Amino acid sequence: MDSLTIIKPDDWHLHVRDGDALKDIIPHTAKRFARAIIMPNLKPPVTTTEQAQAYRQRIVDAVPNDIHFQPLMTLYLTDNMPADEINRAKDSGIVFAVKYYPAGATTNSDAGVTDLKKTYAVLERMQQLEMPLLIHGEVTDPNIDVFDREAVFIDTILKPLLKDFPNLKVVLEHITTEQAVDFVMSAPNNIAATITPHHLLYNRNQMFQGGIKPHYYCLPILKREKHRQALIKAATSGNSKFFLGTDSAPHPQSKKETACGCAGMYSAHAAIEMYAEVFDENNALDKLEGFASLYGPEFYRLPVNTDKINLLKQAQTIPASYQFANETLIPLKAGETIQWKLQ
Repeated sequence: MDSLTIIKPDDWHLHVRDGDALKDIIPHTAKRFARAIIMPNLKPPVTTTEQAQAYRQRIVDAVPNDIHFQPLMTLYLTDNMPADEINRAKDSGIVFAVKYYPAGATTNSDAGVTDLKKTYAVLERMQQLEMPLLIHGEVTDPNIDVFDREAVFIDTILKPLLKDFPNLKVVLEHITTEQAVDFVMSAPNNIAATITPHHLLYNRNQMFQGGIKPHYYCLPILKREKHRQALIKAATSGNSKFFLGTDSAPHPQSKKETACGCAGMYSAHAAIEMYAEVFDENNALDKLEGFASLYGPEFYRLPVNTDKINLLKQAQTIPASYQFANETLIPLKAGETIQWKLQ
């Protein structure tokens, strides 16, 4: 197959930052995706519906005039969020989920939850209103090996949480392990997961080949090859519990190539093309539309997009960098050739 037409996909996990940087990167997503779940981990975080509405408008204003793109906003869960904020979010029509970061788990997560028990009133309201909880599923205990933090989170935090809130809609975001795949597959239908392009493309060796490669450092961190294979099998299975979420996370080159670099990979510039490459390599192009365009809307109970995109099996070289406000952004696969191209 040398071309593929699919319903225009959605990105169910995206970071777009703010200000001038937002204007530089949002066109990449808007060309490829009709909608995207927008992460709320700004500084300060987006914790109220009013803040989400203002942030949404800034995103809309940054989208090129000839492209229709809908940002789906989220709120940042904190220890002291009032339950009534969930009602305001639901009534707004522009907030579609709440994001749970364990405090200190990743970029700009310092305001995250220190103890889930403190959020139980909010979670109860979310369960009542069918507002999804989006989870960064890693424990932050420094005594737990960084490669084990997702599996430990599932056993010690997620499973007990779902016993207390069995009907809560949950997306376990950017899963990275076979344990996460097995958990989601065995869970009821209110539990789903997103999978990133980078966790499908790479195992943890990628960070260390030829030296430390900071642009391949992300959280959750890349795992062993057996975990990558489990993710590929899940993504290409046609199981509607697994759908597309890039976790595209731009950082300026100066904050990646430093003594203590930021976690995150920028993939929005060629995300759907990279997914197509993975699906093609695994003889599963017929499963790409479900993963990219159908299963996410089904879980969020949103209509499927009506527009379509065309992908060509045509080599393209990824630019070495992009403008990022007053700095430089190094994209995933910078300077490399990939085999699929958005027409």
